[in-house]
Amino acid sequence: MRLSGGTRVLGIFGDPIAHSLSPRMQNAALAAAGIDAVYVPFHVRPAHLADAVRAIRALPLWGVNLTVPHKEAVLPLLDRVAEPARLIGAVNTVTHEDGCLIGHNTDAPGFLHALAADLNFVPATKKILVLGAGGASRAALVALAQAGAAMIVIANRTLDRARLLCDHFAPFFPGTDFACTSLDNGDLRRAFSGVDLLVNTSAIGLKGESFAPLPWTFLPEAASVYDMVYGRGKTSLQIEAEKQGHRTADGRGMLVAQGEAAFALWTGQRPPSGVMADSILTE
Repeated sequence: MRLSGGTRVLGIFGDPIAHSLSPRMQNAALAAAGIDAVYVPFHVRPAHLADAVRAIRALPLWGVNLTVPHKEAVLPLLDRVAEPARLIGAVNTVTHEDGCLIGHNTDAPGFLHALAADLNFVPATKKILVLGAGGASRAALVALAQAGAAMIVIANRTLDRARLLCDHFAPFFPGTDFACTSLDNGDLRRAFSGVDLLVNTSAIGLKGESFAPLPWTFLPEAASVYDMVYGRGKTSLQIEAEKQGHRTADGRGMLVAQGEAAFALWTGQRPPSGVMADSILTE
């Protein structure tokens, strides 16, 4: 990588951030495309998010990604939010256009692409249980409902937060039934009935920690499991699910798909085919 006075800077804001594979895949794509730019991880704690967003203009940065825990908190700090991201209520990509910061969400299409590519799963007419009720969950809910899911159950430690999501999205998607449940083992047993796909959108597993034991015997054998978390190897959720015979995938496929979409927003061109995937999926 050769840096010059004209090198443009992209980045990702998150807490934590050291685990992120985005710098590896974005820098590989920038180099392959011959674009004089670099993509840098920035460890931004929640208390400093507003300062970091102001720095996008001041430095100036070409654009950034947002990851946990900033996807929702960043919205009021931006000049404009694209309609899909506004509906989702979460932003994972910011473009910087002549001093104007515009929020986008590439997680939703990236998620659907990953489900199809990694699990051969189509949400239409299916029952899906989503673990978590944060920014990533909001993107998954919109993507699944737009794709025709028959029922989506949101399971969250704070039941009121899950209930708020159900109440918010139900009017937008009358063809999908929304329900919520706690992470209590007894509640999950009932919620697991008839589920076609279990999705983890929470940050559990990001630091290597495990879920509390899930009632796996109540999840249908044919159900697939998608963990948005990713790491160097299989996540703890994947390991447990595969012990029960479920087909699984982690979040790297989604990371690539959303990253390719973000690259296109920043640069105005698609990244060279396969470069991002090759940079992180060949370990």
